[in-house]
Amino acid sequence: MLLFLWWIAGYIILVSGSTTPPLFTIEPQNIARCLDYCHLKNLRFLLCVEADGQLSHNPYKDCNRGFCKAEDFELEYETDDSSSETRINRVEKTPVGQKANLRDLCLNERGIPIRRRCQIRNGKRVWQSMDHITCRSAPELSSSINLLAVKSPPDMISQLSNLLTQSQEKLAAADVFSISEIFDSLVQKPERNAEVVGDLMKICQKVMTTDNETLRISADVNATNSLLSNFEDYLDELGSKIFQKNTSILNNSTEFKVERHFDHGVVVLKTSELSVFFVDPELKNITGMAIFSRGNTSEFRALHSNDTEEDVRAIENLETAVFLPEKLWRKLKRKGASYLVFKVYTRDALFVETLEELKRRPTSNVISITIPGLEDTKLPEKLPFFLRNGKANHTQYEGGCGYWNYQTWLSDGISTSGNLDNSYHSVILCHAEHLTQFTFLLGVSKMQTGQVTYEDDHTLDIITNVGLTLSLLGLFIIFLTAAVFKSFRSLASTKILLNLCAALFLQLLFFLILSQSHLLEQLNQTDTERCTLIGAVMQYLLLVVFSWMFIIGFLQYQRYVRVIGVNHPRHYILMSAIVAWTLPVVPTLLVVFLEPDSYRPSNSTLDTTILCYPSGYGLSLGVILPIGLITIANALLVGYITWSVYKALFTRDLVLKQLGLFVLLFFLLGITWIFGLCSYFDFGKIFAYLFCLTATLQGFVLFLYFIVFNKENQRAWLGLCFTLRKKKDQETIEIPTDSILKRSSQSSTHSTSNN
Repeated sequence: MLLFLWWIAGYIILVSGSTTPPLFTIEPQNIARCLDYCHLKNLRFLLCVEADGQLSHNPYKDCNRGFCKAEDFELEYETDDSSSETRINRVEKTPVGQKANLRDLCLNERGIPIRRRCQIRNGKRVWQSMDHITCRSAPELSSSINLLAVKSPPDMISQLSNLLTQSQEKLAAADVFSISEIFDSLVQKPERNAEVVGDLMKICQKVMTTDNETLRISADVNATNSLLSNFEDYLDELGSKIFQKNTSILNNSTEFKVERHFDHGVVVLKTSELSVFFVDPELKNITGMAIFSRGNTSEFRALHSNDTEEDVRAIENLETAVFLPEKLWRKLKRKGASYLVFKVYTRDALFVETLEELKRRPTSNVISITIPGLEDTKLPEKLPFFLRNGKANHTQYEGGCGYWNYQTWLSDGISTSGNLDNSYHSVILCHAEHLTQFTFLLGVSKMQTGQVTYEDDHTLDIITNVGLTLSLLGLFIIFLTAAVFKSFRSLASTKILLNLCAALFLQLLFFLILSQSHLLEQLNQTDTERCTLIGAVMQYLLLVVFSWMFIIGFLQYQRYVRVIGVNHPRHYILMSAIVAWTLPVVPTLLVVFLEPDSYRPSNSTLDTTILCYPSGYGLSLGVILPIGLITIANALLVGYITWSVYKALFTRDLVLKQLGLFVLLFFLLGITWIFGLCSYFDFGKIFAYLFCLTATLQGFVLFLYFIVFNKENQRAWLGLCFTLRKKKDQETIEIPTDSILKRSSQSSTHSTSNN
C-alpha cells in the first residue's frame, strides 16, 4: 500500500511539473541506486526520477535487461565413498532473471537438476551464489541429455531421439526435466520444421513409458506440463507445412508411422501410444476422427460434419471419437479456423497431478482438440466427443468427462450425456464448450491410490467366502435345533432369535449365490431392471437384519438394565416382526423410485464383475445412514449394558461370563459393522480386514453361543443321539431328556431376550 501511494505521488509530480523534490533523484551514472530494488516484489510501482523531474529509466525494465556472461566456477560433488570433491562447472550466457543449466549436471536430493539464476545485485548483473551446495552426480544418460539442453545444437531433437532409442536405461526425473528444457528451446525458435515431428513423437512416447513416481517428481518442477505444452504448440503450428505434398517427414519407421491422405485432407502420425491427426475439412468435409480397436491393433475412421452422434457411438469397439457438426464448423470458419488437429494419448502419463489426494482419475484415452487460427477457445456451439469408460473397479464413483488445466482435471464447461444414455454406457458421449485435452474421469478413494491392493482384494474375498459359509452352516443348525426340540423353539427369546437368523440367513445366502454364480457376469449395461431388482433385494435384506438387531438391542437393555418393572405388550413379538420386516421397505422403495439410477451397474469392463447395489445418494441415505445410526445406537447400548452388569455383578468368578456376554452382544447386535463404516470412510485397510473377519461370522458366533456352549442344548442333542443309537429299531423314539429341557431351557436361553 505504501509503495502504491508512493507511485501516485510520483505521478502527480510528473503531471503537475512541481518542483517538489522527487522520490529518487538519480543521475544517469547512478541508475544502480534504483536497480538495487530489483529483488523487490512490487518493483513495477517504484519511480526513478531525474533532477529535472522527468521519469528516468523504468526500473522494472532495467531489472530484466541484459545478460550474465558465461562463467566457469567450482562446485562440490558427492563421491561414491560419501566424501566430496571439487569440480569445475560452467554456465553459458543467460538473460537476466532466467536460470541457466549447468554443463556438468548437479542433482539435488530428489534427483532434480540444480540451475543457476542470472540476477541483479547492487546494480550489477551477477550469477546467483552457489556456496554451501553439494551436488549429486548424474548417470551417463542424464549427463548426455543435459549437454544437449546446455549446448542446444541445430539437430538437438534428432540427437535426443537417437540417444533415447539406443539407450536401455529408464528415464530419471532429471532426464524428463532436461527434455522439457530442450522442447522449450525448440519452441523459442521462430521457424517450424516438419522433419522433426517423428523424433518429437518418439521422444514423447519414451517419456510416456516412464514410471509414475519419476513423472510425479518431474511434475513438481513443472517439467511434464512444460513438455506437454511445448509439444502440442509445436505440432499445432505445423499444419500449413504438413499439408504440403513436398514436405519431408523423417523417421517413418517401425516406431513411428505416417499416413498421408492428401485427397481427403488428412495426415496421420502414429506411435504405439500417441496419434496425431491433421484434418483439412475443406476437401472432403471431414471434421473428425474415430479410433476403434480391431484385435490387438488400433485403427481410425474419418468422420464428416453431417454424421450423427448415434451413428458414431454405434461404431463397433469404439475407443475415442470427435467431430465438428456442420453448424459448428461454419461458425468457426468465420472466426478464422482453417484446419483441425486431434492428438490422442492412450495413457495419461504426461498429465500429472501433484495433489497428495486425488479425487478423480482418467479411465479412457486423453484426446486433445485444437483449432489453429482460432484465437477464442470458447466455442459458439457445443462440441461432441466420445470416450470409452475403461478400467473401472469397486471403489469408483462420480464418473464424468473432464479436461486438463495443467494442474488438475476439472469438469466446468463440459457435460456428460444423459441420454445416449448415461455415464454407465461403455462409450461415453460428452459435450465441450471450449478446447483443450479431454478424458473420462472416475472418482477414486484412498484405497485406489495405494492403501488396498488387488492382493488385498483377493485375500478379503477368501475371508468373506469362508465366513459366509460357516455362518450359513451355523444358522442352519440353529433352525434344525428349533425344529427338533419344542422346548427350545417355544421360548419367546428363541422366536426373536429365529427371526434375526432368518433375515441373516436370507441375506448371506443371497449374497453368496450372487458372488459365486455367473448371474452378474451375464448382466450388461442395459439390464437396468434386473440390476435394480437385485440391488433392492440386497438393500432390503440388509436393513431387515439391522432392524432385528436394533429390536434385540432394546430388549437386552430392558433385561439387563431395567430389570424390575418391565412389562412387554401383548403380542410384542408379532408387533416386532411386523415392524422389522416392513419398515425397511420404506427406504428401499424411496431409493427405487427417487434415485433409480443409483442401482445401475457401476462396473463396465471385462476385468471386473458388474455390481448391482445402490451408489451415490442412494447408498449414503438409503443404506449407510440407517445402518450407521443403528450401529451407533447398539454400540452405546452394549457399552451401557456391560458397565451396568460390571457394577452390579463384578467378582473374579464372573469376569469370564461378563466378557462372554460382551462378545455375544458385540456380534448379536452387529457392532462389527463399525469396522465396515470405518473402511467405507477410508480410515485404513486394517478395518476392511476386521470387518470381513467379524461381520461374516455373525451367524457362526450365534450358533456357538446358543447351540454349542448352551449346556441344555448340548444335553438335548447328546440325549437325542444316545436315544437314536439305543432304540434305532423302534418306530417311536422317546427323548429322555425332554423334562430336563423344559426345566433348563427356560433359564439359559432366556439370555437372548426373554424380555
